[in-house]
Amino acid sequence: MKATLSRRTLLAASLLAAAAGAAQAQATVFRVTAIPDESPTELARKAAPLMKYLEGKLGMKVEYTPVTDYAAAVEALVNKKVDLAWFGGFTFVQANVRSGGKVVPLVQREEDEKFRSVFITADPAIKSLADLKGRDLSFGSQSSTSGHLMPRHFLLAAGIEPERDLKRVAFSGAHDATIAAVASGKVQAGALNISVWDKFVADKKVDTARVRVFYTTPAYYDYNWTVHADMPAAQKDKLSAAFLALDKSTPEGAQVLELQRATRFIPTKAENYKSIEGAARSAGLL
Repeated sequence: MKATLSRRTLLAASLLAAAAGAAQAQATVFRVTAIPDESPTELARKAAPLMKYLEGKLGMKVEYTPVTDYAAAVEALVNKKVDLAWFGGFTFVQANVRSGGKVVPLVQREEDEKFRSVFITADPAIKSLADLKGRDLSFGSQSSTSGHLMPRHFLLAAGIEPERDLKRVAFSGAHDATIAAVASGKVQAGALNISVWDKFVADKKVDTARVRVFYTTPAYYDYNWTVHADMPAAQKDKLSAAFLALDKSTPEGAQVLELQRATRFIPTKAENYKSIEGAARSAGLL
């Protein structure tokens, strides 16, 4: 009987030790995600060098964890399933509201201080926002700042109510998908992130003799890297310092910044996204 109890005790102890070891191993992995505003393969390609760089700076394993949609990225950070998330301005606002103010934007690209959206078309008759009346338009994801919220905001400012004035409103799900929808003729116009458009043009992935920009929005704050407010201050500081140290003069820095489409990273704060929150509320999206 005593031998049986002893074996049971040893088994229980070994199981507890294994569980503790697994928990410790998980705690030593720093998990990162990003809103899926481009194809999964492109997001993974952009993430790989950054994950390697952060591993060196943080002194721990860093893993990129893809999500299926924008809402999943919000929930992952709010529920601490990931440690760091790449959000658009609107997604940050959603996470901030969802968490009761328990998320903190750390850094943004210098470009994100004055970000823009573009409206594109392959229809020669479309030359202004007013020309969209009675036509098909594709946004990106419903939760996208640059692919939906801000384009909608500027349409409303121009007196165009999408659901009332357009023939059809579509959602492609991602910026590259919006370009494809316009180029293939599925829709007559589309709205998307200027950075993705410029990259497609530079890589000659779009025929600019057919598909062109007919309207560029005014500037607004957009993307950032955000953490949960419960992250220890020392780790937040270490993480911020890693991003701020990225420099195009080094091979590693040049590779990461080019893939992130960034000149450099700069500090940011929640107050920068108040106008995004206001636009979301006035458009009935929050």
